[in-house]
Amino acid sequence: MPKKDYKRYRVLAARISAVCPTVVSACVLEMVKTKTRGYINVCTVHTMLECVDDPRLAEVVNQSSMAVPDGMPLVWLGRKAFPDMNVQRCYGPGLMLEICEAGVPAGLKHCFYGGTPEVLHKLQDNLEKRFPSIKVVEAIAPPFRKLTSEESRDVAARINAAEPDIVWVGLGTPKQDLWMGQMREKLEAPVLIAVGAAFNFHAGMLSQAPKWMQRMGLEWLFRLCKEPRRLWRRYLLGNPRFLWLLLKQRRMGRCAF
Repeated sequence: MPKKDYKRYRVLAARISAVCPTVVSACVLEMVKTKTRGYINVCTVHTMLECVDDPRLAEVVNQSSMAVPDGMPLVWLGRKAFPDMNVQRCYGPGLMLEICEAGVPAGLKHCFYGGTPEVLHKLQDNLEKRFPSIKVVEAIAPPFRKLTSEESRDVAARINAAEPDIVWVGLGTPKQDLWMGQMREKLEAPVLIAVGAAFNFHAGMLSQAPKWMQRMGLEWLFRLCKEPRRLWRRYLLGNPRFLWLLLKQRRMGRCAF
């Protein structure tokens, strides 16, 4: 990562970068240009709770080049901590499009890791329609299980052979974040970015919440209505727990807001 002092604010066990999408995009281009290796976590409330439960994940997030605020509660907390800074939502799917667009003139090469073969095919097709000059050099759909050591070496070799500038990781939190922490030293690509469900959104497999719901921090409700069986525990139990832990942290004087 370019050696700049990007301020961070603490949210439970993690430290979030006080940034906006424009800053993140510019930094990614600079990392590629200077061949500076790093990784970027796109963080939500769910990420924060996973960091509380898994110190390994917290370490990965805190050692990242950037841990950017995707969930609106993280944005609001960042604005409270740094009212003089331009803290904005770094929405994973939107950030992905912004960086893809910005990378076209520079000839950036992209690799996608995650999802199914169908998702990756539709994702690449849709991105090439949107950005006709985009360079996609590799797309890998891993099995839905932990890879063996040999398989991990094969994946690293395959990605390195393709020589991407950016590896987009769509495995879901916390799997994608831990994967970046594990694979960072094995991959030659300058930038790894974990973007969660962005693959499914841009492949047309999932619909995105209306903009007004995103602005009001209600995207979780939209997604819950779309996938209640998979997400009810994350949101109906996770959101109250997040608020309780946040209030507890504030009472103990361990936060910057």
